[in-house]
Amino acid sequence: MTVIQEIQADLAEMVGFPTVSNRPVTELAAHLAQRAEDLGLRVERFDDPDQDGKCTVIAVAGPGPGPDGEGLTITGHMDVVPTEGQPWSSDPFALTERDGRLYGRGTADMKGFLASTHAALARIPVARLRRPLALVWTHDEEIGCLGSAKLVEAWRRDGRILPRACLVGEPTDFRILRMHPGHVAVELELSGVAAHSSRPDLGVNAIEAAARVVEQIRQLAEELRSERADLPELERPFVAVNVARIEGGSAVNIVPDRCVITMGYRPLPGMEPTEPWSRLLERLERLDPPVQLEGRIQRITPSMLTPEGTRLQAQLAPHASAPGCGAAGFATDGGNLAALGLQPLVFGPGSIDVAHKADEHVSIDALAKATDVVGALIQGRCL
Repeated sequence: MTVIQEIQADLAEMVGFPTVSNRPVTELAAHLAQRAEDLGLRVERFDDPDQDGKCTVIAVAGPGPGPDGEGLTITGHMDVVPTEGQPWSSDPFALTERDGRLYGRGTADMKGFLASTHAALARIPVARLRRPLALVWTHDEEIGCLGSAKLVEAWRRDGRILPRACLVGEPTDFRILRMHPGHVAVELELSGVAAHSSRPDLGVNAIEAAARVVEQIRQLAEELRSERADLPELERPFVAVNVARIEGGSAVNIVPDRCVITMGYRPLPGMEPTEPWSRLLERLERLDPPVQLEGRIQRITPSMLTPEGTRLQAQLAPHASAPGCGAAGFATDGGNLAALGLQPLVFGPGSIDVAHKADEHVSIDALAKATDVVGALIQGRCL
């Protein structure tokens, strides 16, 4: 079997597992664990303590990681986004080849990279590794990097470590990306007083209060947009804010006594993620008349900022499609893994422009190149 045939067979099996984030990943996790064991790696499964059917697969080879951080961590995620309502030309969960491209959900984002990593490892004498290699395959990256967050929380508590150099194989068309914004999801619940709509003066309209809050969010968004950071790699070097959902009221003849606003913002690399939230709360506390609200952060997906000029960057540079380092506009597991002392770089086959869309695809040539790059990195860092 040729390298390409091997990659296609492995990728076809992985695409066939419909690991949409609202479904279990156990079948794909078992496949990845078996592949790693067959290749000579030692496998550990980290089960999500809060969700059945969710786990992260860790496969290691070589000696255990030491305090010098030598070796290599390679990471990717097992979950994919939904396909419902998208005009696919073929079954999204059956790998289809057309004109040198492989179509299917997750081919670019990012099961193709997983298959290339397996193909690279099949050509390396894993038993002879002199420095540590770790594969970290996570769950629920697409809905907030939840799997890597749970893993990092547990490993920090237990004092466990991974090799410092970290390759995040997201689809970047082989551009090296060293930073990305994070994402903070926030919920604001406004309380009012219900009354008959014929006598609105006897009530307090929670939706009207929410409208005042939304205006404060809009003003803060304009303020943040004007505070552009000195990060030329970023396409939008400011904190982006989005009011995503408003829910309130029960009937047209009742003054609504509750309204919930869900919003999100994207803290810049290196920024304290709760800073914009604190600024919003300060604005809301100054409202006159005041509003009754409870605010809570639902989830923080960290930003990522890796220093320029790492050794991993130098090793990736000969294979890169563009000089230097850029920035991703999307969050990755790298933001969480950096909390373990890792220095992640995002680099992989395929384009983010086709991810999450109908007819997602990756070229066969790109997967072949990714196999060569991963193989060269492992040999350079671990042999």
